[in-house]
Amino acid sequence: MAYLVLLGVMLGAGLFAGIVVAPVIFHTEQWLGGALLSHYQEGLIMTQNFIRLSYLVDVVVLIVFLYEGFKYKMFERDKITQVAAFFVIATGLLFAHYYIPDILAMQMGGEAITQSAAFVNTHKGSEINFKIFSFALLVLIVRNMQKACK
Repeated sequence: MAYLVLLGVMLGAGLFAGIVVAPVIFHTEQWLGGALLSHYQEGLIMTQNFIRLSYLVDVVVLIVFLYEGFKYKMFERDKITQVAAFFVIATGLLFAHYYIPDILAMQMGGEAITQSAAFVNTHKGSEINFKIFSFALLVLIVRNMQKACK
């Protein structure tokens, strides 16, 4: 049960960051009555949110690896769960240890670099990666709930 709750918390946190937090941060002019922050500054704030989210991602990746690995060793194998666990682990590690550091390094280069094609492509890749991570989490939640209900 704790495993399912952890997966649900991770999915909820990721969706909340993408659906609620990002639109608010990237449209501060609507909430503050004027353009007080540049898009670059808003991006710096959003990055800090995702850095903190990546800590939870790391914990979830570790727990998924341990739990699903244990289930595999106990011969409670399911191809869909195995594939979903692989994607959670792979995309979670990519998000926390490839995309976040790469985006941080580019942001350190200043505002001009964040407007380059390389940054835009890296950012788009991180968005796609996190969507795959979220979908794989959802599949893992559903499959584990189905097994628990049998």
